[in-house]
Amino acid sequence: MEPQQQPDAAAAAGAGAGEPEVPAGLGLTAAEYAQLRPTVEAYHLYAVGQGQCSSLLAQRIEAPAAAVWAIVRRFDCPQVYKHFIRNCALRPDPNAGAGEDDGELRPGRLREVSVISGLPASTSTERLDLLDDARRAFGFTIIGGEHRLRNYRSVTTVSEIRAAGAAAVVLESYIVDVPEGNSEEDTRLFADTVVRLNLQKLKSVAEANAASNAPAPPPAE
Repeated sequence: MEPQQQPDAAAAAGAGAGEPEVPAGLGLTAAEYAQLRPTVEAYHLYAVGQGQCSSLLAQRIEAPAAAVWAIVRRFDCPQVYKHFIRNCALRPDPNAGAGEDDGELRPGRLREVSVISGLPASTSTERLDLLDDARRAFGFTIIGGEHRLRNYRSVTTVSEIRAAGAAAVVLESYIVDVPEGNSEEDTRLFADTVVRLNLQKLKSVAEANAASNAPAPPPAE
């Protein structure tokens, strides 16, 4: 399944009681969305104000959810699956005590990201907002740097789809300011394109990892 987008994450919860309505363009079956709806409502709804836009995209990955989450949670190493990042460095943790691991990931940590040339960006300073291993939920906010995504806030969740074998669905949503002189549609198209490409790369990396870790077939009789 290619990553699918929903025009406005605020509409993702559907309407009314009974069988939930799958948001147009999300690319999920009604049964899959019914499983994911609590996650959407918990993490992927935003109060979108004037001059902002929001979106939700989904990616099915044929790999165990735990294996996908192991990649997504790496706030310190996003370039593993994010196409346009040249390198990333964690800022020193001011809350780390003597002898503590400065590389520990916790909400509030900051990273400095360098972006490859050819994009309307060069650097990005990002803050880890959410890292919940039990619920497989990850979120960050862009708080500085040279780029066009002002007040960009994103949440990514990894969910196991029951009755689908070793399959996971990754949901990634965001809210961002619309830059002056740009339309809401243009801003969403730009952000969606970046997220979509990243999710495709995540699928490729996770499925390749899963294949390399698969047990060898039994010998022929």
